[in-house]
Amino acid sequence: MTDTTELLERERREWREIEDLVGGLTPEQVESQGYYAEGWSVKDLVGHLGSWLAEAGVALERMHGATYRPGELDIDAMNEEFLEALRPLTWRETRAQAESARARMLGSLRTLPEMTGEAAEWIDKAGPEHYEEHLPRLRGWVAELNGG
Repeated sequence: MTDTTELLERERREWREIEDLVGGLTPEQVESQGYYAEGWSVKDLVGHLGSWLAEAGVALERMHGATYRPGELDIDAMNEEFLEALRPLTWRETRAQAESARARMLGSLRTLPEMTGEAAEWIDKAGPEHYEEHLPRLRGWVAELNGG
């Protein structure tokens, strides 16, 4: 069993860091490609994170309704699908989508009678573990965008 309080504190702390990093960027910086060599922008990253938070929320809701079925995910294909679907959105829409998906995931967690291993895994993989995967590059990219 995972310590729920610790997991949620990590999620909150790391999400706050992401918000702090992107919150000071101009609209042009948010759209500037280069976060990844493949052409991602900060907006694309936030949409990517929001998409996985939404997937986690759905998984948690299915766990609550006893309809969850674990299975293999084609992560690369899903990432491409998310990127294509979210690229036309504005920064404001992308950010709202991510914040809404995060709220849904956390709300879905509150409906679970107990924190199961599968639930903790989804939260960590979509939340803190995922954030930690992207934070080093985000810190560096924000510094580059700000001339540092």
